[in-house]
Amino acid sequence: MREFDLIVVGGGSGGLAAAQRAAEYGAKVALLEWDRLGGTCVNRGCVPKKIMWHAAELARQLSDSREYGFRLSLEGHDWPDLARRRGRYIRRLNAIYAKNLKRRGVERIAGHAAFSGLRAVAVNGSEYRARRILIATGGEPVVPEIPGADLGGTSDDFFQLGSCPRRAAVVGAGYIAVELAGILRALGSEVTLHLRRKSVLRRFDEILQKACLEGLSQSGVRIVTDFVPAAVDRDSDGLRMASSSGARTGPFDTLLWAVGRRPLVRGLNLEAAGVNCDSRGAIEVDAWQETTAAGVFALGDVTGHHELTPVAIAAGRRWADRQFGGMAKRRMDYSNIPTVVFAHPPLGSVGLGEEEARAAHGDSVRCYRCEFVPLYYGIAAHKSKARMKLVTVGEEERVVGCHLAGPGADEMLQGFAVAVRMGARKADLDDTIAIHPTAAEELVTMRG
Repeated sequence: MREFDLIVVGGGSGGLAAAQRAAEYGAKVALLEWDRLGGTCVNRGCVPKKIMWHAAELARQLSDSREYGFRLSLEGHDWPDLARRRGRYIRRLNAIYAKNLKRRGVERIAGHAAFSGLRAVAVNGSEYRARRILIATGGEPVVPEIPGADLGGTSDDFFQLGSCPRRAAVVGAGYIAVELAGILRALGSEVTLHLRRKSVLRRFDEILQKACLEGLSQSGVRIVTDFVPAAVDRDSDGLRMASSSGARTGPFDTLLWAVGRRPLVRGLNLEAAGVNCDSRGAIEVDAWQETTAAGVFALGDVTGHHELTPVAIAAGRRWADRQFGGMAKRRMDYSNIPTVVFAHPPLGSVGLGEEEARAAHGDSVRCYRCEFVPLYYGIAAHKSKARMKLVTVGEEERVVGCHLAGPGADEMLQGFAVAVRMGARKADLDDTIAIHPTAAEELVTMRG
């Protein structure tokens, strides 16, 4: 039996961040991972998704190029070539992670880990112990339990597609669903997005829901609402789907489920360590990331909230700072976390939406909003609106929410997230000189 100061179970964003930071403080660290390093984000999520989004954006810009005087002859899109390039880039990232672990002295152990006791795990028949064990195994896509569901795939399977499907069905209303639908449509698929209710991104402010639905429709995505999947079957024309109300859609060549994710705890044998999970299967932790078992901690998607790569990284580094760096009060603050949806156009959000703010602060809430056509579309025959909203509270009009939809929203949000976190007032934005001509200037010139 071998002993360490820290054993990290999971080589994704949070696990890697915590393991490397702890090792920098001099801890003897082992990282246990059965799959490629980098977790979902690098291998089946953020990174390959963003590459595909860039391809989709290029397709849209090429379509707009005639409006700017270009006369181009295109031979189409080579999906297999893009997939090969994407794969090479991801393998390079995997190698960089491995190199960084080795450079910091983190021992990498390949295999599936399972708890064999309070502070002990077994991998490949060998047992390892540590004063602290950190669980950072992430999450996995959910597939509905209906007949024929296995005829469809998940976001993981999207990155295994050898070509762009001619007819694609996407089921879901969250950010993964709208991102995949937008990418597929831009690269040539006939896409049908199936929603259980009438809108998308229901946890986001209504201005972003509206912008996303409009963008999907303008791009040619067919949207089917009030569709609760009940069964999937295949005939000679392709896949077809039936709803609980009896409605049917199809045929499709590809079906992708994007109906949610769940914490990846299968096979960990958490009971042996006394680690409890909630009703959704997420590991229960306190404000310091500690589980119900002393000395066993968890962070990232496996805890079931704020399922974002930068959140896992930040939580991992802060946890290591506290445990091994002597920063006794260092911990993750889960408020005012910015997030972006790589739809078309991109959407950005930080802080409270209007509905949340009114529930928390009542009549002291005042909102500012604007809609405009960005200059990019000024000379174009077709127009696409950008939308922005600021949510303020109190007489001082402290900005508690910032919500953006339009070209560049993904990049401009970062700076405004800093402002929200620092407690900026509407007057602070008003007193900031605008950068012209940009979309971002609307945030510092917005009137009630």
